[in-house]
Amino acid sequence: MKTILRILEQAGGYRPTLYLKIENPPYMALVIEATPEPGPIGLTAISIAHYGEQIGNLMRDPEMCFELSKPPLCSLELVAYYWRNDYMGVEQYSRYIDGANYVFVPNLYEQHQKFAALWDRNLRAQGFLEAFTDKCVRG
Repeated sequence: MKTILRILEQAGGYRPTLYLKIENPPYMALVIEATPEPGPIGLTAISIAHYGEQIGNLMRDPEMCFELSKPPLCSLELVAYYWRNDYMGVEQYSRYIDGANYVFVPNLYEQHQKFAALWDRNLRAQGFLEAFTDKCVRG
């Protein structure tokens, strides 16, 4: 999700009140926002979603949640743990906490990471980085 990381950088980085909404017609709006709770291993997390509308309801198509991770000697990266599509009625966690246990679902995690890479290529090709301006910052 290098495109998202570049947008975050241009927006001044992560902050707990982060809320960015990028309008880029003819595509659905892209919203990048801080989540109120940390991700499954306790790291800061963000939600990234395209929002459409159906019968007056906002619909995620899709939404993904990522932990912001910075391993030693590496650059910042986004590590997926959640995927949702309201039009399809699908919600998936590839990493989560169940009671006191950390649960990792390898095949689903791999699908999430592959989808994130494809989505990133699409966001870049659709010009979301170029569409980002200071006016997109809402929080």
